[in-house]
Amino acid sequence: MASASETSPTETHIEQRLQAEDINPLLTQPAQYLGYPLGEWHLRHDQINHYLQLLASESERVSLDSAGFSEERREQVTAVITSEKNQQNLADIIEYRSNIKYGTMQTNRSNKNPLVVWLAYSIHGDEASGAHAAIALSHYLAAANAPWVKELLDNTVILLTPTQNPDGFDRFSNWANNNKGQVIVTDNNHREHNQDWPGGRFNHYLADLNRDWLFLRHPASQGRVAFFHKWQPHYVGDFHEMWHQQSYFFQPGVPDRVNPLTLPANQELSNELADFHRKALDEVKQPYFSGQMFDDFFYGKGSTYPDINGAIGILFEQASSRGQAQDSPNGVVTLADSIDNQFATSLSSLKGAHALRKKLMAYQTNFFSSNVKRFRDGKQSGRLVKAHNGSAHITELVSILEQHKISFKYLTQAFEDDDINFTPQDSLFIPDSQPQHDLLQALFDKRTEFKDETFYDISTWNFESALGLSLVNKAKPSEKYLSEKPTFSITQTSYPQDSVALMIDWQQAAAAPMLQQLLNQGVLVKYALKPFSLYPHTSAKSSAKTQSNKQPTAFIAGSLQIPLKQQDFTATELADIVATAAQKHQVTVVASASSHTATGMDLGSDDFIKVKPVTPLIITGADTNASETGQLWYFLDKTLGIPTTMVNTERLVSLDLSAYSHIFMADGPYHLISDGTSRKLGKYVSEGGTIVAQKRALVWLNKRNILNSEPKSKRELAKLFSTTGMKFGDQSKLKARQSIGGAIVSLKLDSTHPVTFGLPNPLPVMKNREISFNLTSTPFIVAAEYENDLLVSGFMAKEYQRSFANSPAMIVETKGKGKVVALTDNLLFRNIWLGSEKVYANALYFIPSAL
Repeated sequence: MASASETSPTETHIEQRLQAEDINPLLTQPAQYLGYPLGEWHLRHDQINHYLQLLASESERVSLDSAGFSEERREQVTAVITSEKNQQNLADIIEYRSNIKYGTMQTNRSNKNPLVVWLAYSIHGDEASGAHAAIALSHYLAAANAPWVKELLDNTVILLTPTQNPDGFDRFSNWANNNKGQVIVTDNNHREHNQDWPGGRFNHYLADLNRDWLFLRHPASQGRVAFFHKWQPHYVGDFHEMWHQQSYFFQPGVPDRVNPLTLPANQELSNELADFHRKALDEVKQPYFSGQMFDDFFYGKGSTYPDINGAIGILFEQASSRGQAQDSPNGVVTLADSIDNQFATSLSSLKGAHALRKKLMAYQTNFFSSNVKRFRDGKQSGRLVKAHNGSAHITELVSILEQHKISFKYLTQAFEDDDINFTPQDSLFIPDSQPQHDLLQALFDKRTEFKDETFYDISTWNFESALGLSLVNKAKPSEKYLSEKPTFSITQTSYPQDSVALMIDWQQAAAAPMLQQLLNQGVLVKYALKPFSLYPHTSAKSSAKTQSNKQPTAFIAGSLQIPLKQQDFTATELADIVATAAQKHQVTVVASASSHTATGMDLGSDDFIKVKPVTPLIITGADTNASETGQLWYFLDKTLGIPTTMVNTERLVSLDLSAYSHIFMADGPYHLISDGTSRKLGKYVSEGGTIVAQKRALVWLNKRNILNSEPKSKRELAKLFSTTGMKFGDQSKLKARQSIGGAIVSLKLDSTHPVTFGLPNPLPVMKNREISFNLTSTPFIVAAEYENDLLVSGFMAKEYQRSFANSPAMIVETKGKGKVVALTDNLLFRNIWLGSEKVYANALYFIPSAL
């Protein structure tokens, strides 16, 4: 039976603070601005920004800064709160902060410069209590005249960012407000506490922004990381909510699950700060815990990114009301109490940071000074990296390194190291000796042994694998090969008039986006079923001797041909269209003056197949994994530029599916799909459609007889693990071993299969779910299988390694006139796994026509 309450919450700790005698009455309080008590309704992002703007106009202690915009163009406004004197010197303070990394600051000024504390809230949009607490805190710091507050502001610059995910925050706020009644309902089953898919946790593209600090796939993350390095804070408070059944958590987390690259002094300071949080929560009689559940391992989160960047990051987790109030084993969790707790630990963060000011400053100075001193003597060493997929992936790597303030150099000429040919077009040198040495280590960290095998998130994220790079460690290239500026660019804007076709090697990372742009413009493009080579721009009139003296250019299967004789364009128009697209996408285009090739089929062969326009549909809704669905959407929409239809499962039964060339199914149980829709999807494939599905979607397709290949069952995988001799207390260790939170594994490809065209072989992919196929004897359907020694980096139990070895990882089945592309892994992982994303482009443009 639903619990209910008709009364407003009792006066909170926040209200007591804001009504104290030492509060400046001339500054507008949150309740005055809103017209109701803070927390009575869920705030929208625009209300928060408007209030901060009002406060900045009223108080000399407050100014505003920006951490950039979200995908939906909402600004991440930050309140900068400090003394009037510090406000007048912010430009000097920021300049001083910008030199901290490089060890060039004036040491005699270090104690005269303020501590910088960044408190950031609600990066998960439906974890709303933090953002509300930030509003109360901004007013309190602007208005309070207590001696400790004045002393704090004299010595500290406080950065308050209430919402780090404005798009998801507004999605949740509207949901909670729309489902709030006059009588508060605390029943867990109430609609208010159970959001419709995809919920407010995620951003516009359904990404978890608290997993994007390293990868920087989304504009909100890019703005936030730029903001971090602008201010280089000493302390970062990262405020979240967790399951409503819990109490309150603050770090330190599990001691044995701290990343080995994190300095011991970091954890020592975290422990000292924890005393202030304990005292604050004890005062308001709020139960709490630390040292359990959460870890400090993955550096792509708001509480850990600071740890590898010279600051102390602290995670806070409040039990969530997911609305106004919700029943829990610890009593009713209310939004008002949640706001109060977040306010209390925000204050304890400030008090703790102020009390430990000298230690925090010394920690940061030592962190960067030790990095600056490293490897100064002798010839400069570092990482030589080469992108398998050409300049586009190097451009992507350059962007990531620049945003993380990691130094690198371009190559001036090609040279060989460790049997790898590095060229200016596709390679970089990243020196070890630099202020961001630790973060650089973290980006390329590769390990398979761990003190504790439990991970709150992924156990590895190696950029070598994610971006498809070849790498030489401890390389020492001569300075004559290195440059601070790029020495290569795509500059070709025209092609010889006697050309008959233009060719694009499909290995290039941006070949697929360029192909889609050409299709959007109505250009006829063909792809090669087999490898070939041609003499670049060899005239048909040239002598055989002249042709034989030229070095042919090799093209892999999947490479593109744009015939320059087309019905809707002149050859000149086509050449201009292609040149413009090539410049935009950094794609190298080779012209040929003859349809005769040096090796392989001629350009007029039937083995060059027309690329048909594609019309993809993504199945969405409560039965699908929101993050992986969003990653598919991101790739099709932002990377390839394809108009993409998204349809919830319950609407599929009423659609004409023949209008769509491909249907994509992300991970998910798909229990909500009706029998009628199942039959319709089976008919869709039989009549010529293509389904591209991954992970648990394969189980559903197999049970509905749409996919013949059978994934291993949960029961079968569970039998891999012996429980003989285990005690009751060993259950958590067993569960950790049976989980694959995220490990990099290697796939052996059939490079002749169209779904693998253009991919490096072997192919490293991220595996984060326990799913694989049973071995199959059906010929010609396996496009990739796990290597025998499959683990590249991260944790995966030996039982899984033995079971997955040599089993299929990519299967393409024929069903009637159509195809099913079955992937055991998400090859787009968080849209950073650029090395394997081309599988989806291959499925779009080459399947089913190539088979």
